[in-house]
Amino acid sequence: MAAPPPQTAPRPVPLPAIHASHAGSWVRDPNGATRGVAKGEAVMAAADTPHLLINAPLVATRLGYPDLSGLDLLELFAFIHPARFCVPTAKGLAHALDLAEPEDGADVPEFLQMAAGVLLARCEQADWPEREGAWSALQSLARLRWPWAQVIAPHIAKPEKAEKWLFSRLPEWEEAAERPQPAQVTLSEDAIHGQLDRLTGTGAEKRDGQRSYAGAVGSIFAPREKRAKPHVLLAEAGTGIGKTLGYLAPASLWAQEAQGTVWVSTFTKNLQRQLRAESKRAWPERRSDGSPPVVVRKGRENYLCLLNLEDALQGGFGGRAAILAQLVARWAAYTRDGDMIGGDLPGWLGTLFRQRAIRSLTDQRGECIYAGCPHYRKCFIERAARASAQADLVIANHALVMVNAARGRDHAQRPTRIVFDEGHHIFDAADSTFAAALTGQEAIELRRWIVGPERGSKGRRRGLAARLADVASYDEAGGEAIDAACEAAAALPTEGWLGRIAENAPSGEIETLLAAVRAITYARDESGALGAGYGIETEAAGLGGPFIEHAQTAAQALSQIRVPLIKLGMRLEAMLEDPPDWLDGQGRARIEGARFSLVWRIDTLAAWEALLLRLGGPADGDFVDWLAVDRNEAREFDIGLHRRFLDPMKPFAHTVLDGAHGVMLTSATLTDRAPEGRDWPTAIARSGAPHIEVQPQIAEADSPFDYANNAEVLIVTDVKKGDLAGLAGAYARIIEESEGGVLGLFTAIRRMRAVHGRIADRLARVGLPLYAQHVDPIDTGTLVDIFRDEPRASLLGTDALRDGVDVPGESLRCVVMEQVPWPKPSILHRARRAAGGGSAYDDSIIRGRLAQAFGRLIRSRDDKGHFIVLSPAFPSRLLSAFPAGVPVTRLTLDEALQRVAAGVSCTQAEHEKDTPV
Repeated sequence: MAAPPPQTAPRPVPLPAIHASHAGSWVRDPNGATRGVAKGEAVMAAADTPHLLINAPLVATRLGYPDLSGLDLLELFAFIHPARFCVPTAKGLAHALDLAEPEDGADVPEFLQMAAGVLLARCEQADWPEREGAWSALQSLARLRWPWAQVIAPHIAKPEKAEKWLFSRLPEWEEAAERPQPAQVTLSEDAIHGQLDRLTGTGAEKRDGQRSYAGAVGSIFAPREKRAKPHVLLAEAGTGIGKTLGYLAPASLWAQEAQGTVWVSTFTKNLQRQLRAESKRAWPERRSDGSPPVVVRKGRENYLCLLNLEDALQGGFGGRAAILAQLVARWAAYTRDGDMIGGDLPGWLGTLFRQRAIRSLTDQRGECIYAGCPHYRKCFIERAARASAQADLVIANHALVMVNAARGRDHAQRPTRIVFDEGHHIFDAADSTFAAALTGQEAIELRRWIVGPERGSKGRRRGLAARLADVASYDEAGGEAIDAACEAAAALPTEGWLGRIAENAPSGEIETLLAAVRAITYARDESGALGAGYGIETEAAGLGGPFIEHAQTAAQALSQIRVPLIKLGMRLEAMLEDPPDWLDGQGRARIEGARFSLVWRIDTLAAWEALLLRLGGPADGDFVDWLAVDRNEAREFDIGLHRRFLDPMKPFAHTVLDGAHGVMLTSATLTDRAPEGRDWPTAIARSGAPHIEVQPQIAEADSPFDYANNAEVLIVTDVKKGDLAGLAGAYARIIEESEGGVLGLFTAIRRMRAVHGRIADRLARVGLPLYAQHVDPIDTGTLVDIFRDEPRASLLGTDALRDGVDVPGESLRCVVMEQVPWPKPSILHRARRAAGGGSAYDDSIIRGRLAQAFGRLIRSRDDKGHFIVLSPAFPSRLLSAFPAGVPVTRLTLDEALQRVAAGVSCTQAEHEKDTPV
């Protein structure tokens, strides 16, 4: 949204400016001309005098000068317009400020001077909407020597009245009466279609596929006939069918008639944003009483923790991180919901400060003290939780729905009508949610939660004894349990554990076990990952007597922690049943929160013990266990034992499906597109429904897009596997012929980095910007925003870009995969492959990945493009992954380049048939 124009014409700021890209570097004097310079001269200029620039970390990467600092216009934008969207490029800033775009890199320095003038002029406007709090924040930033502080100061007048502190300005949430259970209603197909017509609008095209899909969705809202037997629907809806409104129509109708809450769960943040926008068709922003009918819910780790922020503002952060805390405080006063990860906090803000300070402002470790927090009544997390209890629609994610079902604090708020969009990810989400990992990192976090931080650590972190001091002083048995848990936690790792293990000097039972894990994993690894610098693993089988003894000793140590925690939980429960006189409402809420956290840790400890006690005995067919050393570029960062369910849909069924009344899993790729047709039996098995003896209903709606005439699949046969130079050359030539708009998908980060390093400068010189995950210091969501905003740009990435990326139109007109996306040959995959049918299991995974990748290409009726696989031996049995009718051709790179240059204009009849391999 463009800001209103300033009241007086802004003037360029007379400060030097610098811009660097793969195409070159340019500097501009305060009142002089722009000139192109070599990287060395640009670095010397920037090191000598602070320059105006945009996205300092990216410019630093382009110049190869990591210590670059200056006057970053993104920081200025975040201060002046907190909680406002801006693509972090010169073009994006131009759009945000309603300025003309710079035509090329040489024009950027002059543009930066003008953009700075526009932003500073905004501060002088009487109707500047984000004025409140700016002057006070600026005083703090000046003390922190923020480079912009002295530049901004003359433009922000001191307010006549002292500005309120942030924590005084934030509104408090209010408790509401518990919502009654929903009425039992049955939705007719005519009523659903009528609601769909209202949502799509007068004159909208009536799509048969969407109408039949919406009618099928209505079945999950029917009254349940038997306890623990929900209505389950598996609905595959092709891209373009309009499935979002297809399920929002019956969902909104049921919420209205039954006065109940529907949960829609997604896997990606992008779809959450889309759902929030689409939901406005069915619900107003606010009800008449001011409450929101639609609420977005995420895990605690996504939201700003006000107590962490207060600590950061009062000295907990230093240096650049302290500046970030002030900018986040500015945002906190204007945010819609306090969502820091994928919400209205710019995704690029944290990357400007080159550290994990953003994460430090959230509740990453489950340390919340609930009502013991002075900001509890203003907490964004608590506000969202209470709002969702009263909402008609809750937009959540798969992990939160599963965690809430497994460990939810309030049984009354657990979802009972759930739509799992992006349902093909349910298996993977359940796999992560119900996993157990006894690793050094996890164990040290548990120790900190029990005992408190190490000496000399900054921050507010406190152990059990400090958090429950009043309980310990009042209840002798509770105090003894806390003391016992803290004493037993000495068996857990402390700071420096990795170094001690590397020196063969572990301390405590758990470190001793982890040292044994490390030794045996290195001894047995045959994966080849060791030499490549990747993590290594070995199965938890055939372990010798000494290792088993270490495991048994560690299990006993964990039990000695778990038992007093159980006793403490019982004492807290007794206090709630027979509360002392001093226990007020806030104290009760704090103790309830402590009980919730205790249950979480007790369950974790029990899972660890079960894993250790199994070692040396017979294998449990429900689980896959292995040992691993996690490494990144040959640097070890964690060691541990891992356990996964062979079929994670079993715990999913018993925790999520069992308590629900109606559940739908929907996706464009819910089934495997095997050569003989859709594989519904496997999709049903992977839904979890068979574990609770429920037979799901099935619905299909094919995409209305004309794939046969709008897309081509080109399989390039002359780029040899392992030829890095040839691979890089192929990518460069494809991007050049396509004139950008290419999404390049890689199966290995190392190859992606190598290709980017070889071709980025070459492409930039012809005006084709190239961005890459794990190369550019920009978060993935922002990279996609930049790619969407620049039709001549291309983007390289890995799995995160294969799913959930929605870039319709000219910005994405070619998808290139470097090779067939084979599954990683891990121990876990080997076990599931053996249970799932061998090579057929692999093929289903690969076809799913290909289908998802192809789905990035055609996002609307008018989209056209090429899907290219650089694989000389692409198996024909995988071709069914692509939509029926899409022309598939095997050809040389030169022939493929001719097709790309010509565009998609050929009919299927003009293509050679694919020959089996």
